[in-house]
Amino acid sequence: MHESRLFKIVYYLLDKGHATAPELAEKFEVSVRTIYRDIDALSGAGIPIYAETGRNGGIYLMKIFCIPIFQNR
Repeated sequence: MHESRLFKIVYYLLDKGHATAPELAEKFEVSVRTIYRDIDALSGAGIPIYAETGRNGGIYLMKIFCIPIFQNR
């Protein structure tokens, strides 16, 4: 389940642009602390994800990030 949630977080951020930790926690039915652990795991895996604090903060993927599509040849 953990790996599946990590992928879902990435796809959610690709779709929405950004989200808050409480928003992600509610969506994926986990604690805010778990979301921060997931963000650390994604960052450690090389996904360019970051969090900004403050009123207009949130969790973002760097704008240059895309998921490569592999085609069978």
